[in-house]
Amino acid sequence: MAYQNNYYRNPGGGLKELFNGKNALSVLMMINIAVFLLMSLTRLLSFLYQPHDAAVIIEPPVSEIAQWFAVPASLQTLLHRPWTVLSYMFLHESLLHIFFNMLMFYFGGKIFMEYLGNRKLVATYLFGGIFGAIFYIAAFNIFPVFRGVVDQSVALGASASVIAVLVAIATFIPDYTVNLVFLGRVKLKYIAIIFVAIDLLSIEKSNPGGHIAHLGGAVWGFMYILALKKGTDMSKMFVPIGRFFKKLFTPKPKLRVSYNNRPISDDEYNAKKAEHQKQIDAILDKISRAGYESLSREEKELLFKESKK
Repeated sequence: MAYQNNYYRNPGGGLKELFNGKNALSVLMMINIAVFLLMSLTRLLSFLYQPHDAAVIIEPPVSEIAQWFAVPASLQTLLHRPWTVLSYMFLHESLLHIFFNMLMFYFGGKIFMEYLGNRKLVATYLFGGIFGAIFYIAAFNIFPVFRGVVDQSVALGASASVIAVLVAIATFIPDYTVNLVFLGRVKLKYIAIIFVAIDLLSIEKSNPGGHIAHLGGAVWGFMYILALKKGTDMSKMFVPIGRFFKKLFTPKPKLRVSYNNRPISDDEYNAKKAEHQKQIDAILDKISRAGYESLSREEKELLFKESKK
C-alpha cells in the first residue's frame, strides 16, 4: 500500500525506522513483538517439559500463562488481576493475530504520527485498549447471552488499541486518501467505517468479546479527536510521566544552553517553548479547517520535526 502526498516514500527506510525504536510507534510495536516471542518461548518450554506419559495433549483456547495477563470478563477474577486491563493489549498467542494487528497498527500509526505525534499515539493506544476492556467486561456482565461463559472468558490482543488509532486519525483527517492494493484510492473515513461495521455485524457470529472490545476502542478514538478539536487534549496527562522518565534517563549536559551568548533563564525557556507550542497548535487548526495540503513548506517541515519528538 502507498500513501498520498508522498508520505510513504521508501519501504526499506520505513522498516529501518521501525526497528530503530526512536518513536512511539516503533516502541509500542517492539513491545508487542517482544511479549509475543517471550510467551511463545514459555509455551514451548512448558510443552517440552510436560509429563512423558500424557496420553492426550489438549490445547486450551488460551494458555495457562496467558490467563494471568489476559483481561477476564469476570469481575471477581478482575479484582485479583487488575493489571490485565493494561497487559492484555500487548498480549498475542497466535502468529496471524499479532501479524495482522501490527500490520494495521503500522498502517494507521504512520499516518497518525505525521499529524499528531508521539504522546497522542501512546495515549490513544492505551486508552483505546482500556475502553476496549471496559466494553468487553460490561457486555459480558450485562447481557444474558454471556452469563454461561463469563467466568471462563478472557480477552487479549492489541486490536482495540489499533482500531482506536485508526478511527482517531480517520476522524482527524477523514478525507486523507490512501492507495490500497486491489482497491485503489480510498479515504480513511471509509476504511474506519468498514472496520467498525464488520465488528458490529460480527458480534453474533464469532468471537463476540473481541468484536465488542474493538468497538470500545473505536469509541475512544472518535471521542478523543472530537475533544481534541474542541481544544481538550486528554493526552496531556501523560506529560508529567514522560518528563519524569526523560529526566531520569537523560544525562545532564556539561554545558548550559546559551542564547545570544548568554545562558537562557527558566522564564525565557518557558516563553520560547510556549511560543513553539502556539505555532504547532495553529498548524493543527489549519489542517482541521483546510487539510494538510493547505500548509506551507515551512509548516510541513515544522510539523514533521515535531512528530519525531
